[in-house]
Amino acid sequence: MTTHARKVAQTPAKTDHNCRLTFDDLHKPLNGLTARTAASHCLYCYEAPCIQACPTSIDIPTFIHQIGTGNIDGAARTILSENIMGGTCARACPTEVLCEQACVHNTDHSDPVEIGLLQRYATDHLMDQNGPHPFLRAPESGRHIAVVGAGPAGLSCAHRAALLGHQVTVYEARPKAGGLNEYGLAAYKMINDFAAREVDFLLGVGGIDIRYGQALGRDITLDHLQAQYDAVFLGVGLGATNALGLDGEDIPGVQDAIQFIENIRQADDPATVPLGNDILVIGGGNTAIDAAVQAKKLGAKRVTLAYRRGADQMGATDFEVDLARKHDVHVMLWTKPKALIGTDKLTAVTLEGTRLEKGKLVGTSETFDLPCDHLLKAIGQKLSETTLSGLDIASGKLVSSNFYQTSRSGVFAGGDCIKSGEDLTVQAVEDGKQAALAINLWLASAQETSHG
Repeated sequence: MTTHARKVAQTPAKTDHNCRLTFDDLHKPLNGLTARTAASHCLYCYEAPCIQACPTSIDIPTFIHQIGTGNIDGAARTILSENIMGGTCARACPTEVLCEQACVHNTDHSDPVEIGLLQRYATDHLMDQNGPHPFLRAPESGRHIAVVGAGPAGLSCAHRAALLGHQVTVYEARPKAGGLNEYGLAAYKMINDFAAREVDFLLGVGGIDIRYGQALGRDITLDHLQAQYDAVFLGVGLGATNALGLDGEDIPGVQDAIQFIENIRQADDPATVPLGNDILVIGGGNTAIDAAVQAKKLGAKRVTLAYRRGADQMGATDFEVDLARKHDVHVMLWTKPKALIGTDKLTAVTLEGTRLEKGKLVGTSETFDLPCDHLLKAIGQKLSETTLSGLDIASGKLVSSNFYQTSRSGVFAGGDCIKSGEDLTVQAVEDGKQAALAINLWLASAQETSHG
C-alpha cells in the first residue's frame, strides 16, 4: 500500500516550569492562516473518495469548504454530526491509510489534503468556545437505555440515543470515562487532558448520567439491566490481554504494554513511571509503537521492538513505524521471543528468528540473547468472555446482527467487542452511533407491536 509521508518533528519529552515531565504534541495544530491554506488545496470532489474511506462518513469536502470560507463553527457541526468524537479521531486516526490515503491528490503524486489537521482545527475551535452544545435533543421519549462501558462506542451510542430523546445511564468500571482515549493512547497524541475535555463536551447534550465503579459481572448483570431498562448496549471493548505463553511471564520486569501506557497517561508526572534501561517491546501494532516511543521519550537507553512477521504484516502504519525509528527505536522483524531469562527480575530475553514455511510461521532455530530488564507485551487484547455468558461468541467476538443486536433480544453491542471493521476509535464511534439508531428503531417497533 502506498502512503504519503506525513510530516512530524521528533520531539523529546520536556520538563515544565514545575519540573514535571510532559510530552509535546505529535502534530502541531494549524492556525487560521495555515488552515485556510490547507483548505484551499481541496478540490471538493464529486463523490469524494475521502468520504468513502472514513468509517463515520463525514462530509469531508463540505467541512473543508466551510473552513475555507471562514465558517469554522459550521465545519465543526458538519464533523460532529457524524462523529461526536471527531476531536480524538483527528488526533489518533491513521489518516494516512484512511481519508488522506484516498485523497485524489495522491494520484498525481502531490501531497494529499491535511484532513486530520483540518478536522482538529475545526473541532478544537468549537470546543474552545465553551458555548452551548451544538445539537439539541428531541423531546423526551420516555425510554431509558443502559450502556455498559464509557469508551468511544459506549459514549457515541449514549450521545446519539440522548439526541433521539432517550434517557441514558452509562455503567463504567473505571473511575474515568473515555476508555481507550483516556487510558490507552500515547500521551503525545492526547495532550492537555483532551480525552476528559471531550467527554465533558459530549455530555453537554444532556440526558446522560454515568455511574462509575460498576463492572459487568461484578456489580451489575445483564438480567438486572434488562429488567430495569428498555434496551441495553454493550461497548465493553477487549478487556483481557493476550499472553506470550512462555515461562516467567509473572517475574518483575514483564508487563502489558497497554498497562504501561495507562500508567503514563494517569501519572501526575510520567517521570515517576517505573522504566528499565533495556526495553523490549513485543508486537507490531500501534500499541507497540506507542509504548516504544514513549519509553524512549521517558529516557530509556535502548528500546527494541520485535515483531514475528514482516513489515507488510504489521498492524502499525508505515508512518507509525517511521515514527518509532525516528525516536531511535530498533525495529527487528521476523523475530519472536523464545524464553525469558531471570529469576527475581528479568535480565534478558532469548529471541528466535522466524520465517514462513508453506504459509505457516515457524521458528528458524537461530537464537540469541538480548539484554532486557523491561519487556512490554503488545500482542493484542481479547474479549473477557466470562462476563458475557449467555451471549453467542465466535472467533473471539460477540456475534451481532447487521442491526448491532446480539443473540439476546434487546441487547445490542458495538466497538471492539464485535467484528465490524478494524479495531479503531473511529470504527467504535460509528458502531455506537449506528447501534443507537438501531435501538431507536427497535424500540419504535416494539411500541407499535404492543399497541396492536
